[in-house]
Amino acid sequence: MKSTVGGRKSVAVLAAVLLLFVAALALGGCRKESSSSGGGGGGGATGSGGGQNSGGKKVIGFSQMEMDGPWRIAETESIKSEAAKRPDRYDLRVTVAQGDTAKQAANVEDLVAQRVDAIFLAPRETVGFEQALATAKERGIPVILVDREASGAAGEDFVTVLKSDFIKQGQRAAEWLARASNGKANIVELSGTSGASVTADRGKGFRDEIAKHPEMKIIQSQTGDFNRAKARDVMQNIIQARGKEITAVYAHNDEMALGAIQALEAANMKPGTDVLIVSVDGQKSALQAILDGKMNVTIESNPRFGPLAFATLEKFWAGEKLPPIVGIEDRLFDKTNAAQFLNEAY
Repeated sequence: MKSTVGGRKSVAVLAAVLLLFVAALALGGCRKESSSSGGGGGGGATGSGGGQNSGGKKVIGFSQMEMDGPWRIAETESIKSEAAKRPDRYDLRVTVAQGDTAKQAANVEDLVAQRVDAIFLAPRETVGFEQALATAKERGIPVILVDREASGAAGEDFVTVLKSDFIKQGQRAAEWLARASNGKANIVELSGTSGASVTADRGKGFRDEIAKHPEMKIIQSQTGDFNRAKARDVMQNIIQARGKEITAVYAHNDEMALGAIQALEAANMKPGTDVLIVSVDGQKSALQAILDGKMNVTIESNPRFGPLAFATLEKFWAGEKLPPIVGIEDRLFDKTNAAQFLNEAY
């Protein structure tokens, strides 16, 4: 009898273990099915469930390239501010890559590993994010590019791109300069970060427009990497080489324009008078420089992407078909309206 009872107990224990094993397999299968659902590039899926780890709220990652200068700070604050308006719906996680493309790609991979529900990505360069975007797509996490483009196709590798028309910005700067100079100018171009879509586009727009004016030419072009101090140093070297030949500066952003102004003043040249200064961005310090007579014009590149980013993401989740590029409106600031918009500038 003892052995029979023991045998029955063994069978019961074995059966219980088998039942637990089957249940675990079923649960694991459900989890696997859930995590692989979605379409990171273009469908209406909501991602891989990161929101379930944040009290039911959806977790949004924002990968910022750097916080170097007023424009980037304003963009980041706009994203944060818009998320803060929806505290019951979103948990925002921000990463900053400190101007390092490889680090930014790793930051995106890390956000994917955290199983966020969506990612806003402001890519430093066009290339370098292919693997990170592929990983996000594989996990069903939609990625929306903000303010710059990256390699890949909208609707497949990422959802869409939110951006200004950078080519048009360069074109508008050139149009203004052509009018102000009567179509005659020796121009120094201070370009942005090499390899960035914004740099290529602002350069193209400007060049295409001045090509219509045979006596407008770029006599020197060099990168200032969107940085005031670097642009100042670059401009100092160009002044030493070209001196009084220079009649205009086209800077791809206001920070570089302000650096050029410093270099010109140090060389006893009068920016805004001896040398016309045209730029892009529309930051407060540039509008003040216009009022001070040291800069002539800046084309706005609106950094306040927060409302547009969240509205676009919500349209995507609602199943709306989105265009490859969603534009944001920009203005032109010169001496006629700089005072009017100074207080609202970033």
